[in-house]
Amino acid sequence: MREEVVRSLESQIELKDFKLNSLLDITTAVNLNKDVAELTRLFEFIVREQLGYDKFVFFNKQDAWTCLLRVGYKGKVNNIDVDRELGRFLEITEIESSQSDLLMDFDVIVPVSHKGRSLAYILIAGIERKGNIAKTLNYMSFIQTLANIIVVAIENKRMAQVDIKQERLKKELEVASVMQKMLFPADLPTNNKMDISAMYKPRHEVGGDYYDFIPLGDDQYIICIADVSGKGVSAAMLMANFQATLRALFQYKKFEMQSLMEELNEKVMSSAKGEKFITFFVAHYDAVSRKMSYVNAGHNHPFLTNGKTVKDLDQGTIGLGMLDELPFINIGEVVLSPNTTMVLYTDGVVELENESEEFFGSERLVKLVNNYYPLGMNDMNSLIFSKLDEWKGKLDLVDDTAIFSCRFF
Repeated sequence: MREEVVRSLESQIELKDFKLNSLLDITTAVNLNKDVAELTRLFEFIVREQLGYDKFVFFNKQDAWTCLLRVGYKGKVNNIDVDRELGRFLEITEIESSQSDLLMDFDVIVPVSHKGRSLAYILIAGIERKGNIAKTLNYMSFIQTLANIIVVAIENKRMAQVDIKQERLKKELEVASVMQKMLFPADLPTNNKMDISAMYKPRHEVGGDYYDFIPLGDDQYIICIADVSGKGVSAAMLMANFQATLRALFQYKKFEMQSLMEELNEKVMSSAKGEKFITFFVAHYDAVSRKMSYVNAGHNHPFLTNGKTVKDLDQGTIGLGMLDELPFINIGEVVLSPNTTMVLYTDGVVELENESEEFFGSERLVKLVNNYYPLGMNDMNSLIFSKLDEWKGKLDLVDDTAIFSCRFF
């Protein structure tokens, strides 16, 4: 009797030593940041060589369920619906009978979860050879512990890779943001002819709004603003391409509004493949004659004001890239009286909502400009953005937001 007790105690001590050594091996491998293949090889060695189970399958869920390890099983595993086949098993379970061909090949299911989410299932065959069910289930709990350590380590590796990718993307977006800011005109004139100022806030690091001021020489100027449908990197890339095209056209070709719009539409259609379009307003201003010709291609209507009367600049065509060919192009013409102010903006201004889901609206923008008409354009833009911040309160910007204000003396 005493000898049996001693043997039992010795067996328990050996088992505890085995478990401690195995846990030490696994945790050491994890701490050394061993790759997934090394961790699974160590798990296989413990389960097969030290515990004696030579037929088992280890499913692990990362982005999707995959077979992390297959030992001694010849059946197909790649097309198994793990959630449907195994999702109902929440605890270590002996398989008694099942209509599933997969489960009939095994004796025990060992589920592994972390923070309430299923991360792994181990299917093990051969428990009938162990005889002592209590001891076998003790082994299963230990296997579950080992598997838990491994899958959490794999999950941490995966999340670390995600963090690295996100950090890389963040850095790339920071570079893209700096590059995008370089596309906007650095020096807008404030002189005895005109006072030009602009402000821009993208919703994200990069955005799809664009404005420009292009001197053509001999008191001739191009003033424009544009907005790409959609947001983010793809919108920013399309807008950068558009800006480059626009600048190139003014550099190498004599300005002519009709042909300009037709060529820009063709370029946008070619670049966006019909998946995006650009609303665009462009004006050609002659500071000597004070004449301005313009085309509004589906953009929010810029407006002219002298502090009292307001005129919308609404002549033009449809957005660029909507159709292969522009169905019509109406060129608007106005003569600007001294001290006329023109305000251009994107829909992030007028479609900004407050907590009552009310738009800021174009009427409120016009009233604000008229009420503070004597202000210089830089101060006017700062005031507008201040009012927009008050309007949205604690809400975030819903779109890229640009204001481009021009006063012609």
